[in-house]
Amino acid sequence: MKTLLLCKEIYLESFKDFTKTIVKNYFKAFSWFSFIMIAVVIYAFVFRVITGFAFD
Repeated sequence: MKTLLLCKEIYLESFKDFTKTIVKNYFKAFSWFSFIMIAVVIYAFVFRVITGFAFD
């Protein structure tokens, strides 16, 4: 029983830091994606304003 609990503790300890890394990288990628999408929207709006698009 002690061996089983030790294996369980090793398993939980190994994935504790692993999930933090995944979440950190996910949010970093999501923030870059959001920044790029906002930049595309601003570029499209400025392009339309410069070319004289009629916003009716």
